[in-house]
Amino acid sequence: MTTEGHICFAISNIILIKKTKLIYFITSGDWWHIIFGSLITCLLPDIDHPKSFIGKRFKWLSVPIYKLFGHRGFTHSLLLVVIIIIYISIRKINIPMDVIYAMIIGYISHIVADILTPAGIPLFWPYNKKFSIPIIKKSNIKLERLISIIIVICAIQF
Repeated sequence: MTTEGHICFAISNIILIKKTKLIYFITSGDWWHIIFGSLITCLLPDIDHPKSFIGKRFKWLSVPIYKLFGHRGFTHSLLLVVIIIIYISIRKINIPMDVIYAMIIGYISHIVADILTPAGIPLFWPYNKKFSIPIIKKSNIKLERLISIIIVICAIQF
């Protein structure tokens, strides 16, 4: 999935979660906080690819992660999400709860979006079975853009 697709997917997810009142901290959260929080992390899993949008900006971190785990490995797994949640729970981080929840949702939205591609992801890494629901093909960027825009519009209209 492209950078644009991940951004649209994260925004639509956070809008739907706020409107459906699924998570208290998102429902009661400030729109600017939750949009900002989800955008901060929606591209973060691709830190494992030196040619990705975020990987190009943080090559010093991206290259070693890529060499250790490859693309769509550890950073695209539920294990890292659990580690992040535990870390946030243990540390007293001075960030509003709506932002923290939005950041977690942004990160998870990236993982879910990559499941929608033929390559899939190893959701339960280090178990290497890839999970995939191949709806979005890499070769059809225009279709991905259309789907992304429709998802955002539907989320806003919901």
